[in-house]
Amino acid sequence: MDSERTTQTQTVQQAATNSDGEAPWADLEVTIPTDRDHASLVALVECVLVELTHEHVGAVVVTHQVRGTNRTQYVAVDDVSEQFQKRHFDARLGWHETTVPREIVRDELVTQLTRSAASQAERTREAAASEPDTFTVKPVQELRTP
Repeated sequence: MDSERTTQTQTVQQAATNSDGEAPWADLEVTIPTDRDHASLVALVECVLVELTHEHVGAVVVTHQVRGTNRTQYVAVDDVSEQFQKRHFDARLGWHETTVPREIVRDELVTQLTRSAASQAERTREAAASEPDTFTVKPVQELRTP
């Protein structure tokens, strides 16, 4: 029984880090739009929400438009995954912060990640020529704050 418990503990610890000792989210970056199927994007968002609750990290969606770059950050407020701080930066309006429930964060992230290439094409050539829209997970200390 003890050996089974030890094996389970080792498996959990190994799952929490990769071979370099980094957390599995350390190099997570998804370009939007992505070619992943809807189910895998929903699973990704669910995993990210768990990481936001258990690690000191935030999810970041960066979009580029004619009006400038928009940045939305999500950081867990509590340790039970129910409330998140949403920080949104709009180039024209500046920073805006709100507290939102988990369901809203989940829906917003899934919507962003499942955006089609057609909606992406609505951007002008100038905006499209810039950096691609991205979704990343970063340590909270690396997030830009208001």
